[in-house]
Amino acid sequence: MAGNVWEWTADWYSETYYQNSPSKNPLGPNSGLYRVLRGGTWGYVENHLRASARDFNSPDYIYKVIRFRCVRPT
Repeated sequence: MAGNVWEWTADWYSETYYQNSPSKNPLGPNSGLYRVLRGGTWGYVENHLRASARDFNSPDYIYKVIRFRCVRPT
């Protein structure tokens, strides 16, 4: 999946959230202005071309390399 598209997550973005977040499965703050993007794409700089890349944007932002993935809980 690396390099395919940025993936929208359900998490709201906070620059300081990880300073006080749980160490296992941090879900992000309860609200915010921006949603977290994960994964990166080949169309960006090299350090964004990895699965652990993290960025953010407004939830109504649309661009050809930002998509979402459907998942089913196990």
